Amino acid sequence: MAATTFLMELGVEELPPGAIDTLSDALAEGIRRGLDEAGLAFDTVQAWASPRRLAVQVGALADRQPDREVERRGPALAAAFKDGQPTKAAEGFARSCGVEVADLIHLETPKGTWLGYRERQPGEATTALLPAIVDKAVAALPVPKNMRWGASRIEFSRPVHWLVMLYGSEVVEAEVLGLTASRTTRGHRFHAPAPIELSHADDYLAALEEAYVLADRQRRRERIREQVLAEAEVQGAQAVIDEQLLTEVSGLVEWPVALTGSFDERFLEVPAECLISSMKANQKYFHLLDDQGQLKPLFITISNIDSADPQQVIEGNEKVIRPRLADAVFFYDTDRKRPLASRIDELSSVLFQKQLGTLADKSHRTAAVAAFIAGRIDGDVAQARRAAELAKCDLVTEMVLEFPELQGIMGRYYAVHDGEPAEVAQALEEQYLPRFATDTIPETRTGRALALADRLDTLTGIFGIGQRPSGTKDPFALRRAAIGVLNILVKGELDLDLRELLELAAAQHQELPYAEDLVDEVLGYMLDRFRAWALDEGIEAEIYLAVRARPVTRPLDFARRLRAVHAFAQRDEAAALAAANKRVSNILTKQGHSGQGTVNPELLQDTAEKALYETLAARRDTVMPLFAKGHYREALDALASLRAPVDDFFDRVMVMADDEAVRDNRLALLATLQALFLEVADIALLPHPH
Repeated sequence: MAATTFLMELGVEELPPGAIDTLSDALAEGIRRGLDEAGLAFDTVQAWASPRRLAVQVGALADRQPDREVERRGPALAAAFKDGQPTKAAEGFARSCGVEVADLIHLETPKGTWLGYRERQPGEATTALLPAIVDKAVAALPVPKNMRWGASRIEFSRPVHWLVMLYGSEVVEAEVLGLTASRTTRGHRFHAPAPIELSHADDYLAALEEAYVLADRQRRRERIREQVLAEAEVQGAQAVIDEQLLTEVSGLVEWPVALTGSFDERFLEVPAECLISSMKANQKYFHLLDDQGQLKPLFITISNIDSADPQQVIEGNEKVIRPRLADAVFFYDTDRKRPLASRIDELSSVLFQKQLGTLADKSHRTAAVAAFIAGRIDGDVAQARRAAELAKCDLVTEMVLEFPELQGIMGRYYAVHDGEPAEVAQALEEQYLPRFATDTIPETRTGRALALADRLDTLTGIFGIGQRPSGTKDPFALRRAAIGVLNILVKGELDLDLRELLELAAAQHQELPYAEDLVDEVLGYMLDRFRAWALDEGIEAEIYLAVRARPVTRPLDFARRLRAVHAFAQRDEAAALAAANKRVSNILTKQGHSGQGTVNPELLQDTAEKALYETLAARRDTVMPLFAKGHYREALDALASLRAPVDDFFDRVMVMADDEAVRDNRLALLATLQALFLEVADIALLPHPH
């Protein structure tokens, strides 16, 4: 069976840059799936894309499906023959197979013998199957928004202009989106507008590169990165390459050329973040920093043409950026004409959530919780309250209305300008930390109090109106809020009771339709987030479940237990003690034992049970003070020595003795053993040999 390269390319008008990667990967996956379903053998499937094309190249694609042996079952043997002669049922089945009755075979099955027919079905040619495979893959693309063009009824993300489908050097006869397949592609819109005839599917990338098109997405991204770094080096500066911006810019050009422009130094009087946001959001420019990490009055733009007069392109970009930066100056100057605190009343007209009121309402609620937390963590209560009052004020400033990503950052600048306490100003930016699981947490106590209070208000409020996150729906980012709270409490080593905090946060809301059991529900939801936290720390799910089984409501305490049990699980004794605890749990449950009870030493008969009792008593004296201090790792290390007396007990002692008093005493002994481990976690849930 022969094999060669297959190429399909769909030529389009400029695609939305944010959709290119998704569409490209989906097209490749759709074709891969179609080839698999058709049983066609191939080597590689590669996705290529640029603003004007989506392409897929399949390496070593077999020229046809493998032959298949098809088995058909006819009538049961008893119904196929009568008095040794074929019945009409047998003759009809033979005719449908195109053979004589004598050519049919007997098929033995558990339900009896049947007439049957086996034939070898030749595989179809690949070129006959490809049109339907490509058409189906294109139709299934996750196009963000379809459009029509001209009088056509065909819909796609952008108007389509050409279709290439080559199997080796052969054009595949096909029609997709109203286009007839050919071997003709197009190069760069300006540098190489003439049609390009591809003689073979293998020529694709090289032919396009000659025509000023880098169709390899990754190569194009890296070419941009290299050029930006090289331009920065010429300027003796450090380029800041935001990966999201790099991807976006890569989706705007086919032949990237990096050029450096400049802007007036007077614009540097505006906070750097404002200028950077303007350059990135409006112009897709990369910014440059000096040796001290300060913004330089330079930018790097990625042009889509290799101009004979690059200075003209640079000047054009400089002309465009000037009014944008002037807008930033205007917003900054306008915002500073009045203090941040003067905007508190404006928050009354900005809705947070229909049932939960305005941002002013949220600020009042958050202030009460932040002040309480600040008092608990030796922070400044008055500053925490002030930070909460100002926290959302920058949302109604001109700068943040234009650049929402600057919320918190502008709050800090404006608070400093107004002469607010330094920690209050810093807290306004820190309230949004951590933004993701591995992000830093707020440094200041005021920032921590505000960040916690804001998230706790959102969690209790949204749960309280019955909008618990589900599956993919989490419009208020409650998962992120919950993980943020856990990270602040654990990384900040704040030993606060989450139940107490949630009760306080819930109490600030006026009316919540789902107030009953609200605290338990939110607490459970938040502690469930420890599973992901534990996995990020390299802690197995079974260890999380062992700790989660205990009524722990202090996240810092929860994390300490997780780490202690994780360390304990690495010990040789862990598996045996986990198995023993599982056995104890089963025995106590089966006997309906409460887990309570006092051991009477006088009823201990066997040497093994006396030894276990004495060791337990000694260990209890050692570990209870450790538990009280939260030194779980040292406590579990001390309990590891129970392995030998526990194993000995189960080997030699019959728990279910005939004498009821002896039996109850042994159950109380096992309950004492279980209770010691339950001070940390339910280690019966740890992996152990069955």
